[in-house]
Amino acid sequence: MKIEVKIPEVGESVQEAVLAQWFRKDGERVAKDELLFVIETDKVTLEIAAEADGRLQILVAEGETVPIGAVVAIIETEAGGDEAPSPSAPEGHDRPAEKAPAEQTLSPAVRRIVEEKKVDASKVVGTGPRGRITKADVLQHVDALAAGAPEASTQEAEPRLAPAPDTGRPEAAETRGGAAAGEPVTRKAMTPIRRKIAERLLDARQNTAMLTTFNEIDMGRVRDIRRQFKQLFREKHGVSLGLMSFFIKATIVALKEFPAVNAFIEGGDIIYHHYYHIGVAIGAERGLVVPVLRHADQLSFAQIERSILDFVDKIQHNRLEISDLEGGTFTISNGGVYGSLLSTPILNTPQSGILGMHKIEDRAVVVNGEIVVRPMMYVALSYDHRIIDGREAVSFLKRIKDCIEGPERIMMEI
Repeated sequence: MKIEVKIPEVGESVQEAVLAQWFRKDGERVAKDELLFVIETDKVTLEIAAEADGRLQILVAEGETVPIGAVVAIIETEAGGDEAPSPSAPEGHDRPAEKAPAEQTLSPAVRRIVEEKKVDASKVVGTGPRGRITKADVLQHVDALAAGAPEASTQEAEPRLAPAPDTGRPEAAETRGGAAAGEPVTRKAMTPIRRKIAERLLDARQNTAMLTTFNEIDMGRVRDIRRQFKQLFREKHGVSLGLMSFFIKATIVALKEFPAVNAFIEGGDIIYHHYYHIGVAIGAERGLVVPVLRHADQLSFAQIERSILDFVDKIQHNRLEISDLEGGTFTISNGGVYGSLLSTPILNTPQSGILGMHKIEDRAVVVNGEIVVRPMMYVALSYDHRIIDGREAVSFLKRIKDCIEGPERIMMEI
C-alpha cells in the first residue's frame, strides 16, 4: 500500500510552503512518527512526521515551493516497500557524491528554470536528496557562468562557494548586485519567514511615523530579588525567575496608564484594546518570531516564565503554530541576550509600540550626590507618533523604569 505524504494546512492565510529540509533520504526505511522533513511558511516552521512504517519515496526536493496539500513523498508500506535500497550506496554508509540526474528527473519548477536559462543540466551540481538539482543549484550555476568562473565539476562534493570576505575596497561593488566580476559569492533565496520579516519592517518604516525615546534603568533591585528568591522560586514553580517577567509586568502597568500605546490605527479610527496580548520577540535559526502571551495581565510571574520556555521549546523543535503568533497588542524585544548595549527597535505593525531591552552593564552613575557603580540597562520605546504623543511615550517609559527600580509593588505573588 502506498501512503501519500502531503503538505498540511497550517492556517487559512497560508497557501504555500517551502520544503526546507529532508531528514531522511530517498529509498530509506522510515518508522511511524519519525520526522521526515521541515516546511517553512511566511509565519512558522513546522516538522512533519511519518504516518506509517515503510520505505520513503521522495517526490519534491529541498528548496522547492509547493502549495498546501501537495504530495511531496510516498511511503510504501507493503512488499513493494521492502525492496533493496538503491545500489548507489549500501545501507549504513553515506552515499558518495552523485552526478546530477538526467533532465527528465527534474522537478517541473527546476525544469522551467533550466529551459529559461538554457542551462545544460548535466553540468549542474545537485545538492538535493540523492544529488537532485534544486532551483538554487541552477541559479548558482548561471551566476558562475555569468561571472566567468569555470563550470563546476559534477564530482565535487562541496560545490557551493564560501561568502566573499569584506575587503573594504570600493572596487568590490561593481556588478550583479554589488559582487565584483569573477569574485566568489553565494546566492541564496530568502526564506518565506525572512521575506515576511523584510516586508513588515519595510512597512513599519514607510507607513508609520516612528520615533524612539530612550531611558536607563538601575537593575540593582531586580538583581537582588532574583538572587534572594532564585532557589525558592524554582522549588515552588519549577522554572527560573527571569528578567522578562519583570518587564512584562511593568509594561502592563504602563499600558493601563497609557492606553494609546496599546492601541492600533485602523483607517481613520483608533482601536483601543482592553486586553493585553504581549508579544515576546525570540530569535530563531530561520528568523525572528514573536509568539504572543495572551491576557498577560492575568498571568503570574511563574506562568509568564513557563509560557516563554514553552515557546522557546516549540521554536527549537519546529512546533510553533500560527495561533501562537496572532493577536499581539504590544511587543517586547530583548537584544541584551545577544550583547546589544543600545538599539532602536522597529514597530511590529499594526502595533503602535515596542519596548527594547538591552545588556545590563556596570556603569558609574550619580546616586544621592555620590558616584557609585550600578548595574544599568538602556531601554528604548519605539512608537507611532500618529497616535502617541512624545509626552505619553516618555511618561510610558518612565513608568516602566519606576516599576523595575521599585519592583516590590508588582512582586506580591512571591
